[in-house]
Order: sequence, then C-alpha cells, then structure tokens
Amino acid sequence: MPVASLLNTALAKRAYLIDQLSSPTTPTTGSSKTDCFRVFHGTVDGVNGLNIDRYGDAWLIQTFHKTLSEQEVEAIHKELLAIADLPIVYNDRSNKNSRIINKLDAETEAYARSEKVISENDILFTSKLRHEGQDPLLFLDMRIGREFVKANSHKKSVLNLFAYTCGIGTAAAVGGAKRVVNVDFSSFALAAGRKNAELNGVESVCQFIHSDAFPALRQLAGLKVTSRNKKKLPSYPRMSASQFDLVFLDPPRFAKSAFGTVDLINDYQSLFKPAVLATKPGGKIISCNNVAKVDRETWFNSLVRCVEKQGSSVSEATWLDCHQDFPSFDDNHPLKIVSLTIT
Repeated sequence: MPVASLLNTALAKRAYLIDQLSSPTTPTTGSSKTDCFRVFHGTVDGVNGLNIDRYGDAWLIQTFHKTLSEQEVEAIHKELLAIADLPIVYNDRSNKNSRIINKLDAETEAYARSEKVISENDILFTSKLRHEGQDPLLFLDMRIGREFVKANSHKKSVLNLFAYTCGIGTAAAVGGAKRVVNVDFSSFALAAGRKNAELNGVESVCQFIHSDAFPALRQLAGLKVTSRNKKKLPSYPRMSASQFDLVFLDPPRFAKSAFGTVDLINDYQSLFKPAVLATKPGGKIISCNNVAKVDRETWFNSLVRCVEKQGSSVSEATWLDCHQDFPSFDDNHPLKIVSLTIT
C-alpha cells in the first residue's frame, strides 16, 4: 500500500490528538494541551522504521531502516501539510550508527537547529529537531512515565537516573516534588534539562549531576564504587548515601564505561539492585526496559527476585502502558515500564 494511504489512515487514528490542539482550554474544563505526539509508528502503522511525529509547530520524519524516495517524501509532505501547514524536518537515520545522514536546504536546516518550546500536558520542554546528539530532546513514548511521576511526586524526593534532558525530573518538580536529583553523563543533555526546569519555574528543587550512573547510584545506595576492568577509576562526583521516595531507572540498551556495563538483556540487576537500595521503604522504583526481545513477565519476575534478595518485598506493581499514538502488536510494546512499591 502506498505510504500516503498508510499515513492518511494513521492520521485518522490520531485525530483526537490533532483536534485537541484547536480546542479551547479553560479553567472550568481543566483540560490541557499536548502539541507533541506520534502520528505514524513504524511497522505497526505499515512501514518498518518510519516514524513521524508532531513536535510543537513542526513535523518530524525519521527513518531507521531505509531512506525514503523523493516520491515518498513528497507524498508524506502533502498529507502532513493538509493537516497543518508547518515546517517539515526529515532526519534519515538509516545507517547502522543511527546518525543523521541527509542534508536539508539552508532554511530548513536553520529551523531544525533553532531552539523551540513544546508542550505536554501543559509542561514546557525545550526542543531542537537537529543538534549535536542523535535523538530529539524529548522521547514522546515516555509521556505515560512523565504523567505517572507528576501524579506521584507531591512532597516527595525523586531520583532520576539516565536522566537525558530531565523530562521525568521536570514532571516530578511540576508535580510538587520537594527534591529532584537528575543524573546523566551528557553535559549537553543536562543543559537542556536545566532549560526545562527554568521554563517551568521549578529550578529551585532540581539538581543536575554530571556523572556516570554507576558511581552515582552506588554511592547513593551506600555501596563501594568499583571498576569494571580493575583499572584506576576516572574522577567522579562524590555523593553521600541517600534514599528517595521515588526512583526512576531508564537505562539505554547497552553501554560500557570504566565503572560497569549497562546490559538490559543479560544484566539489568547490576543497576536495579543499587536502585532498590536507594529507594526508601514504602517508596516506588519505576523501571524501564526498551528491548523488544526481553519478555515482559520474565523481566518482571527477575525484578521481584532482586528486591527479595535485598530483604525487601514488592507490595504493589503498576504497569505503565504507552499511549495510543504508540501502538504495538498484541499489546506487546517494546518499551516496558513498571512501578514497584518497595516494603
């Protein structure tokens, strides 16, 4: 089926998101605006590796497996512009390293690299569709996580690990958290996180720790910082042991550093154990795993066993399912998010 027809069908399914952009928001209705969401979701909507998103006053097209032909780009442009006449940015990331490989005309390139502000449930976020990194500055499929954290952070202390641009931390602060600690290894991402806090007037409760997650997490958990290869450790920020009411753990699929290896398939526990120890009794740890091949129940059971090995138990488990603009086959979404209450 032609990509234009598939996109037209996908847009019809997201009409409820598109329509709310033009609906009036009033104090009496209590409604809120979200101007960033997905309108075409890869294989589920009919084209493997093609994602199309609304990011504020722009459309973002991304391809991860195959470059679009000129005819396909023109067809997609026509469908999107019929919905809203906005700038369209195409990021072709079909090489193995996922880097953007296509050039844009000068005007579109300048627009893509300019800083914009987008809104999700009335929380403001900084946005750039092209920058020194690879991904957009806000992962839209994590909307459900930000909503949950916002709703469960009032007067709570929150630890946001692998914080990236601190969307979770910002949502926690807007939700009334008394303390938010964001930890990430990227100074660029944390700079965007600071802007997000400032946009929402919550910078006074937010901390931004530029650190590898392993030493930060192990120190907070009261554990010794160790080396992965038994060599001399690089410098890292010193932190005191501390427990939090809410811990958010969203690691990448795989990464190596001198301090340890992040491996969501074979060794989630190396991160999850100290995260549990950094969670207050009665607190919540929210864990994420974005690897499609990891079975949901098997992963969940491993988390429960890990909690029990630390002498604690799981009194409540809540699964957070992605919103409808991120459909999945048989409700088996690659991104798995679960909140565990530790007692």
